[in-house]
Amino acid sequence: MQIGKPGAPVSRIAQAYPDRVEVRGRDLGCDLMGRLCFTEYFHLLLTGREPTDDERFFLDLLLVSIAEHGMMPSNVAARMTLAADPGSMHGAVAAGILGAGPVILGASEVCAQLLEEAHARVAAGEGADQVARDVARSIHADGGKVPGFGHPVHRPVDPRAERILELADERGVSGQYVEIARYLRVAVQEEWAKPLPLNVSMAIAAVLLDLGYPSATVKAVPILARTAGLLAHLAEEQELPIGFALAWKAEEAVEYER
Repeated sequence: MQIGKPGAPVSRIAQAYPDRVEVRGRDLGCDLMGRLCFTEYFHLLLTGREPTDDERFFLDLLLVSIAEHGMMPSNVAARMTLAADPGSMHGAVAAGILGAGPVILGASEVCAQLLEEAHARVAAGEGADQVARDVARSIHADGGKVPGFGHPVHRPVDPRAERILELADERGVSGQYVEIARYLRVAVQEEWAKPLPLNVSMAIAAVLLDLGYPSATVKAVPILARTAGLLAHLAEEQELPIGFALAWKAEEAVEYER
């Protein structure tokens, strides 16, 4: 017995033909190559349409903002993987991307979900400042942490986040999601009674949502951006290898206990 018979499977992204490649209804060689920059092309691939000037500007800005951040766990994992298998560049990149979880890199997706939930309450008539206080109070009472706040290095502010919000204001992109994020910043500081910087993940989520991107696409930005950073670390690893040194430091730092 067949339940819920599906229709024919389709994809709207691309198709290769003997004489051309068609991407989102456009000829890759005759139309896209030489006309679109990679940021514009990424937007087209992701959404099915070419970006507006603001979408291109901020997508490019956000990719730059989070592509590199030093010896983060994802970069360390990639370097150590390449040291162990010098012929596996793709495996080393994959090892780094597998670490793109909510603690290190993927918090922007969780931030977007939080902002959408808060925005729904504001749209229903509640004040944004009160919603922010309620969210912070509830998470604090449960012993949790508000995604998008706090940073082990950047204090009292995350310079990347501040620059993103500054440019969003300048270009008139800041909307209700940025407003909610700013109210959350005040509420979090009051609830925890200490400065917890609004970090780059919250800024990325707020601006992308104000630009109209769905929350499901928000994590694509840090994943693509950090891939570029990983490739830089791996290129350097081939010239100035430190992967095994990182592994030795780990052994030195961890005490074996019987």
